[in-house]
Amino acid sequence: MTYFEKPANVKHRWYVINAEGKTLGRLAARVASILRGKHHPTFTPHIDMGDHVIIVNAEKIQLTGNKMKTKLYRHHTGYPGGLKTATAEQVFRKNPTRLLVYAIEGMLPKNPLGKGMARKLRVYAGPHHPHQAQQPQPLSL
Repeated sequence: MTYFEKPANVKHRWYVINAEGKTLGRLAARVASILRGKHHPTFTPHIDMGDHVIIVNAEKIQLTGNKMKTKLYRHHTGYPGGLKTATAEQVFRKNPTRLLVYAIEGMLPKNPLGKGMARKLRVYAGPHHPHQAQQPQPLSL
């Protein structure tokens, strides 16, 4: 018989991760797994079992190789000829937290359950965050 976790029994913990010197994709994959709840032994795919994640020092994240200049981020405005393109360097210069958010949200499910998981992610450019009341535990990756 397969065990399915009940949503009422899920305890959401808070973790804080320091992104200083970490590689973007490797960090994003680990954080997406925590947001999804795959690190719990009772992981159930149709339940939001993930924990809250606070990432600090996002401005000190690293990309390997020449990706800052060659990696492209595209979106369409919805109007004819409305394809907008920006390099990772341009996105990082405008808002350093967006690279991490794009990478992590891209690894979560594209459905209402994934949207709820993405809401539990908080990314800050500097070393400080306003979530001391939740008593987040430091998590080293």
